[in-house]
Amino acid sequence: MPTADDGAPFLDEEMQRLLGQFQADIRPLQELRESLDSLRGRGEAANGQVKAEVLPSGALGGLRIDPRAMRLGADALAEAVLAAASDAAADLTKQMAGMMTDGLTPFADEVRRFSQD
Repeated sequence: MPTADDGAPFLDEEMQRLLGQFQADIRPLQELRESLDSLRGRGEAANGQVKAEVLPSGALGGLRIDPRAMRLGADALAEAVLAAASDAAADLTKQMAGMMTDGLTPFADEVRRFSQD
């Protein structure tokens, strides 16, 4: 009768194989996350005089106001900043949606198979 020690080398090899397969399986997801983290949404308003950049966190990552935009007045300038930031957020959302679709497509069959089990 085999003892627990008899199967230990096989179990170690099998665990290493499973761990290696798991790491290979999740690597595309890690790469997707890294790619998403590096995205930047860009938008502009007031005929390009106000440009904004939004980070994946939702924070404003950059703002460029052309000196000519100062002629707009405080209220119009504030609206232009908000419009540029809003456009940047929409751009970021569009980029993220595309990346998520492309990045998760390879896993769709696995998800369907898993949900049917």
